[in-house]
Amino acid sequence: MTDRAPRQTEAAATEAATQVFVDHRELLFSVVYNILAGVADTEDVLQETWLSWAGRDRDPRQAPVENPRAYLVRIAVNHALARRALVDRRRETYAGPWLPEPLVADSPVENADAGERALRGEAVSMALLVVLETLSPLERAVFVLNEVFGYAHTEIAEILDRSASAVRQLAHRARSHVRSRRPRYEAHPRIRRQVTERFVAAALGGDLATLLEILAPDVTLWTDGGGKARSAPRPVRGRDKVARTLAGFAARPPADLDIRYRSVNGDEAAVVYADEAPFAVMVMDLTAEGGEVSDVYIVTSPEKLSGAQPAPIDRSRRPGV
Repeated sequence: MTDRAPRQTEAAATEAATQVFVDHRELLFSVVYNILAGVADTEDVLQETWLSWAGRDRDPRQAPVENPRAYLVRIAVNHALARRALVDRRRETYAGPWLPEPLVADSPVENADAGERALRGEAVSMALLVVLETLSPLERAVFVLNEVFGYAHTEIAEILDRSASAVRQLAHRARSHVRSRRPRYEAHPRIRRQVTERFVAAALGGDLATLLEILAPDVTLWTDGGGKARSAPRPVRGRDKVARTLAGFAARPPADLDIRYRSVNGDEAAVVYADEAPFAVMVMDLTAEGGEVSDVYIVTSPEKLSGAQPAPIDRSRRPGV
């Protein structure tokens, strides 16, 4: 009996710690993903965060954590910053342009849960993540915590073990840089859907004339094949070059193409399948006027498409190719 009671107490404590972690897991995933932009790296950091949290909880010398949410975010952010160095080293030898790993929701944007739309909207959009890649790791962490999740500078200072004045400087630099690269604007979902459908039909159909109508004059095409799938070796800029590059891709399409519209990083996007396997994720960013495509992000790297498994086909909205 003397051994059983401590074991039961330990089991109950572990169960309680597990429940606290599970309750905050979605928040932790979003924070870390915004810093790393890779699902596998994010999951590794969450595992490290869990081990740190569980180890502390089992240590009788440690005082109880008064604010588990703040404590878990602090652990996760610092593990993510440590992982960022490894991510940056991998990027140095990456084949061709690098894009964030897409987060593909099961439902189209208009059917997404309100909480999901709020959590995975502009905060994690492909376009914003590409801009965040140009920040330093600390600037990025401060921007994510302050601009996306609403943490005060004093709270961020505690998370990063920096002074509040240093955090304010980091926040100012990051905010100025991001806003100069990506003004605050979000196209109406209906307009985004219409432009996306028209663009995808033209791009996969090799319709050069329509592409020239849809694309903005200074449009940029980013294609990430990871060295394992067809892609452009560097970003392609300018309406004519982008249209011809896309038309060239469409000249040799795989068999049995299937297009399904899903929420990708909170935005309306197209997920393309070939023989029921993920082939590409296509995300468009629109101009402030909303009628032209300013940036095209196409992910074809097989390693980044594992989260884009087929969902039920919405045949009523499927365009001809």
